[in-house]
Amino acid sequence: QVQLVESGGGLVQAGDSLRLSCAASGRTSEIYAMGWFRQTPGKEREFVEAIEWSGGNLHFADSVRGRFTISKDNVKKTVYLQINSLEPEDTAVYYCAADRNGASMMPMDYDYWGQGTQVTVSS
Repeated sequence: QVQLVESGGGLVQAGDSLRLSCAASGRTSEIYAMGWFRQTPGKEREFVEAIEWSGGNLHFADSVRGRFTISKDNVKKTVYLQINSLEPEDTAVYYCAADRNGASMMPMDYDYWGQGTQVTVSS
């Protein structure tokens, strides 16, 4: 089992920056890639970015390219999501997830999920 705990969300103003963290524990050797998703009420969970745990290859959603940056610290077993120039449309619950087999863009392919952290952007 892998446990994931997100942190760093909150209420911010449009134009601000935010860094989300996701700390992994447990059988982290199983992880092939870590991904960030976001979800708003009534909508499906949306892929944001993923990073391969060993090689560091990145995978982006076109909709967030340029403002979102994923990174990792293998020693701390933590993945980060830096979000710049926040927009009200970025308001969502942000989830991190671990994929044992690849760096998928599909939520169904991820094996472990955190509890989510709320990001609210005021205009």
